[in-house]
Amino acid sequence: MLKLLLIYLSQAQWARNLIQNWGFAKRTAARFVAGETLDDAVAVVQDLRQEGICTTLDHLGEHVTSPENARKAAEEIIQIINRLSREGICSGISVKLSQIGLVVDPDLCEENLRRIMNRALQEKVYIRIDMEDSTLTQMTLDLFRKVRDEGYAEYIGIVIQSSLYRSVQDVKDLLANDSKIRLCKGAYKEPRDIAFPRKSDVDENFDLITCLMLDKSLELGSQVSQEGGIPPLPAIATHDQKRVEFACKYAQEIGLDKTGLEFQMLHGIREDLQTALVQEGYPVRIYVPYGQEWYPYFVRRLAERPANLWFFLSNLIRR
Repeated sequence: MLKLLLIYLSQAQWARNLIQNWGFAKRTAARFVAGETLDDAVAVVQDLRQEGICTTLDHLGEHVTSPENARKAAEEIIQIINRLSREGICSGISVKLSQIGLVVDPDLCEENLRRIMNRALQEKVYIRIDMEDSTLTQMTLDLFRKVRDEGYAEYIGIVIQSSLYRSVQDVKDLLANDSKIRLCKGAYKEPRDIAFPRKSDVDENFDLITCLMLDKSLELGSQVSQEGGIPPLPAIATHDQKRVEFACKYAQEIGLDKTGLEFQMLHGIREDLQTALVQEGYPVRIYVPYGQEWYPYFVRRLAERPANLWFFLSNLIRR
């Protein structure tokens, strides 16, 4: 019930208007958000790279409401690509299609995504298409497949959420074309006829999909690139230690090299687990979010783990 309430609050404009004006909320969000500017995010990326951790930059923002803002968001992503290339910074970029116009104008979104991918291909920067709520799942997959098959396959990947009933079949279809997949549990409130209502079922589905992806990685000999810019086919995105342990055990059972999978986590969460995996020789990639649109992202992080909510409330008490 608490998780559903927080997910509702992450989407409620009245709550955003209220909480974003609390100075302590912004200070607390700094644990999970690298800052409001690209300079802030680049500094975090460089620190993580020194620790042997790969990164993906995420310029926060979603569901733009005008073509002008969609074009602006796409141009900002292209500027990130240019900055990474110009300064020799090895990092991927996460893109939400609703941020570049999917809800406003699907044709404009497609145009923007091609512009982004053209530049990404030129500069050899990896782009991960993020997955949003289930109302956009099919549109996101359709556009991903369309663009992937136009010569961008090496530099583009997709996200799949284990909370959705459809995800196993989606993964099988994607793997048939050797698509690179980031598997997460999902952080959106979804109807019971679309998503598993019980956490145990979401976890079971997560493990099943993990097996499918690791089997495919073994078949293809997929590995993270030497410099860490390009991930292997399977990206296991979770802070759940049981899911991590399952993936490690299954990879060992089938003889998959540690570089044949990658664990992905979020900035500021389970840093102990991140460090342990790096020390064990597994590739680890951290999503580094930044930007002024930090509120929805921050509240979804509170919804995911009770420890995150307690961190927020303890800061509130100490005001």
